[in-house]
Amino acid sequence: MRDQGLDRIAQGYRAFAAETVEESPAYVALAAAVADDRDVLRFLAGLPVGKRHPTLFFATVRFLGGVPADGAELHDRVLTDGDRFRSTMLARATQTNEPARCAALLPALATIGGPLALVEVGTSAGLCLYPDRYSYEFDGRPVGSRGPVHLRCATSGPVPVPAALPDVVARIGIDLDPLDVTDAGDMRWLRALVWPGPAEAARLQRLDAAAAIAAQDPPTLLAGDLLERLPDALALVPEGAVPVVLHTAVLPYLAGPHRGAFIERVRELPVRWIAQEGAGMVPGTGEPYPGGWGPYFVLSLDGRPLAHTAPHGGRVDWFSG
Repeated sequence: MRDQGLDRIAQGYRAFAAETVEESPAYVALAAAVADDRDVLRFLAGLPVGKRHPTLFFATVRFLGGVPADGAELHDRVLTDGDRFRSTMLARATQTNEPARCAALLPALATIGGPLALVEVGTSAGLCLYPDRYSYEFDGRPVGSRGPVHLRCATSGPVPVPAALPDVVARIGIDLDPLDVTDAGDMRWLRALVWPGPAEAARLQRLDAAAAIAAQDPPTLLAGDLLERLPDALALVPEGAVPVVLHTAVLPYLAGPHRGAFIERVRELPVRWIAQEGAGMVPGTGEPYPGGWGPYFVLSLDGRPLAHTAPHGGRVDWFSG
């Protein structure tokens, strides 16, 4: 039974390696090494189930000493510094906050009349609450005046690229443990969550620039469970604004019944709902991948699928019809 548990963890790391080929060759090699390392697998098996995922583990490794050169270095670090690894993984969560995802949110927001009050669940530090503060290029077509966070996006299909930026009048986020861009430790964690690879330098520059924008005009961040705090967040929506509940790469972290309760609740509310999640996480958006991830996300509006999008931004493939 114990070996079966280790084999399941190994299978998850092999799947992660297959999904990460283009974005992070370093993590592909490390994930493959973990899958064959019984000592590291036993360390992971000693953690709660929700704390064993590669993104959390590798971010912790990076946070505590940088990206290992190979599986042997990773093995040694886990065996000699396991207590610190464990305490960090228990205290932290996967809270990737990639502003480039806003390039996919923008066309969906453009179909909603403003002014808009954005309510993001699983917001991390709230960097996806600023789609109106970033500038864009969709296949070279500019939207907004060029700014410090400039997002380039390749497209296919009839993407409704807006002529102007949305009118956002409120930015409200909910997270179990919101991150503060003015806190040095939280910023170190956000940077550790960025995958090493060909896009790393651009992602880190974008993260720092977006954090500077958020620091100058902080969002309202509420700590707590997304279902429990959603009424509190909606109570903060200014009169006359259209509430838009949005989230990206959040639903796989929720247990099935909790996920279902959230989806049922948001569908009942007088809000617009934008999701950017793995296939099948929102009902009607395709067959789910193991673990809820996969090579692309599905962008949906009020439960209706609109497009496939790159998980860390940069591409939108809009559906016809």
